[in-house]
Amino acid sequence: MRVAVFGDVHGNRFALEAVSADIERHRPDVWVNLGDQVHGGADPAGAWQVQQHLRARYGVLEVRGNTDERLGEPLTDTTRKRDMLTWLHGVLPPGAGAALARLPTALTLAGGEVLAAHGTPVSPWAALLRDETGWATDELVRNRLGTAGAAQVVIVGHSHLEHVRQIGAVTVVNAGAVSRQKDGCPQARWTLLERGRGAWSVTFRRVAYDVEAAAQWAAQQAPQGAREAARLRSGRGES
Repeated sequence: MRVAVFGDVHGNRFALEAVSADIERHRPDVWVNLGDQVHGGADPAGAWQVQQHLRARYGVLEVRGNTDERLGEPLTDTTRKRDMLTWLHGVLPPGAGAALARLPTALTLAGGEVLAAHGTPVSPWAALLRDETGWATDELVRNRLGTAGAAQVVIVGHSHLEHVRQIGAVTVVNAGAVSRQKDGCPQARWTLLERGRGAWSVTFRRVAYDVEAAAQWAAQQAPQGAREAARLRSGRGES
């Protein structure tokens, strides 16, 4: 069994098109989207359309990211990142934000052997494998997993940093992000899980895409577009 896992698209159509083409070449049995689908500035409406196409064609399984959740909240005077959210609601189809906010926080597949979430199984806002600026201890990860540790593989996003660790009988994976990298390499990322002979293997994939085209789109059309463009070009910055 082959499971393609991608997430943290953050509204980057350019990166997502490259990732989806690479995934298609691997012919996975299951596709999983770890959330944070459109909160970003490199053609989020286009990124939404691509994800809807993939969902219709491949039955992509989806979980809710923290920015997906934010898109479902009412805008008030105290709403964080209100300018970006207002713009997103204007360029996305009606109801898109509400649909994203209704997605589950976690899901299981492969007969319960794999658990997928954005942050932790119970919260898209918390990082499973990160502790402030470093990697969390095994003990802390076990506590955050709770009963989800019954799965053989737990895969999450949110941190935008690739990582794999064996904690007892559980393989815990932080999938790479499609967009807004943090390690200085702007290439898009996704993760392939493969089951064979009773065991799961993990392969991190990196895909080149037209970063400059994405950056120019953001600079010309998105709120705080220059900042988004710099983040995409450098492969460093907040998510």
